[in-house]
Amino acid sequence: MDHAAVLAAYDQQIRRDARSEGSGTRLERIGGVVRQTGSEHDWNGVLWADVDARTADDVIAEQVRHFTDAGREFEWKLHSYDRPADLAERLLAAGFVADPLETVMVAESDGLPAGPELPEGIRLLPVTDAAGVELMAEAHLAAFGEGDAALSEQLAKRVLAQLTETPDEIVAVVAMAGERPVCGARLEFRSGTDFAGLWGGGTAPEWRGKGIYRATVAHRARIAAERGYRYLQVDASDDSRPILARLGFATLCTTTPYVYRP
Repeated sequence: MDHAAVLAAYDQQIRRDARSEGSGTRLERIGGVVRQTGSEHDWNGVLWADVDARTADDVIAEQVRHFTDAGREFEWKLHSYDRPADLAERLLAAGFVADPLETVMVAESDGLPAGPELPEGIRLLPVTDAAGVELMAEAHLAAFGEGDAALSEQLAKRVLAQLTETPDEIVAVVAMAGERPVCGARLEFRSGTDFAGLWGGGTAPEWRGKGIYRATVAHRARIAAERGYRYLQVDASDDSRPILARLGFATLCTTTPYVYRP
């Protein structure tokens, strides 16, 4: 993989030329900033910004005003190659809080190895409706605990909206242990780009290390390749990063969500 070429494609297609996520969101390109504004259940934030040491503080202040006026918590998605070099410090000084760093990893969808067989007693159930989304939310809580209940609810509403409004742009599955959901994962297609995004995959503690996450990656990779998407992209946590590296994913850059809560 040509790292520089793939990074340039990612920056252009996923950040600068981003499309809005669903009918309830608005994507704007204002003053060198690409941002999305939606409901409280949508992702709200800054995807890309053309700023330097002279303009950064004013641009940051403008985004705070915009989202505060809209009554929205929002995220400035800072990448390791963004400039100026002290942009992170400027965001912190403006009242943002940094979430854990994530690693942007990419692989060619048709070049990944076949996934392992699912453990005995586990099956993948397609998610197509509200009942399936509820199972995904239960799987999220099983993986991350009740402390993540608010995020689980928010994700459930987003996924249900996607399945309802843009069903061709998402594939979701939940791994079931009998009647209990233990892992939820989704694949989001970005029309007009080379990239499909892998999201979710958190697994209930007692089922970790048995190949469920790897199986969901392989399942989604096959679908992405069949639909003509060249690359799979993941914002990987520290837990999933080594698994993805063993499967053949390469690190493209890192990204840190800086969150502002009005």
